[in-house]
Amino acid sequence: MEPWHHTDQFTLYRGEALSVLASLPTGSVDAVITDPPYSSGGLMRNDRSVDPSAKYRGWSQDETGKSVAPKSTYDTFTGDNRDQRSYLFWSALWLSECLRITKPGGTLLTFTDWRQLPISTDAIQAGGWVWRAIAVWDKGVGRPVKGRFRNHVEYLLWATKGAAPQREGVYLNSVLRYSSPTHKDRQHLTQKPVDLLRYVMPLVEPGGVVLDPFMGSGTTGVAALSEGRTFIGVEMVDEYANIARDRLTAAAHDQQLTLDASA
Repeated sequence: MEPWHHTDQFTLYRGEALSVLASLPTGSVDAVITDPPYSSGGLMRNDRSVDPSAKYRGWSQDETGKSVAPKSTYDTFTGDNRDQRSYLFWSALWLSECLRITKPGGTLLTFTDWRQLPISTDAIQAGGWVWRAIAVWDKGVGRPVKGRFRNHVEYLLWATKGAAPQREGVYLNSVLRYSSPTHKDRQHLTQKPVDLLRYVMPLVEPGGVVLDPFMGSGTTGVAALSEGRTFIGVEMVDEYANIARDRLTAAAHDQQLTLDASA
């Protein structure tokens, strides 16, 4: 499949993830870092069929750190209404394709929530990866629900293709405290903070290639470029693909200015 947009620092594809992944060469990336659609947001099948814009509302924090209900609306996205069995089968498919594309010793980092945590760890292993660890992302913000624990954490699952490389000086924490993007900074319904992705980037080979088959607004790519990696992204929704392209273009420009200043 031909890229939709290509530069020396990043390559973007518009299309469905499995179709694009099937076209990528074996052993061509060093890491897969991604935030797939969770097919979550409820306990029953009908709950999960609700549009993502209603399930994932985009809570953030005010200047005092208090959880703030959504004030903005964002474009929705597709592929988030699978039941539990189909979610497992679909996840194993894209994870196995990513395994083929990744070099031996390469890294997988994928986000999930509490509902899909058990099945996601199963899918990682079904896809052929060696499951290594779970990191907790403490967002510091979440919708308060009376009589329940507050939903202010998500999870980042780490796996490798075979043996894990021992990188000198890399000692990452397993509790990651990074606030969700504020409303004025958010461009995607489930956008992750750039600094969180930058923090885990040392797990990727220096100068390596990072693949995100569900890139959304391109946060993984922005972090990858900022840390001296190159990036391949895949996105189905045209609006988010355009946002990602613009964000990555700006990040590539900033990175080049940094390199020029240090030369």
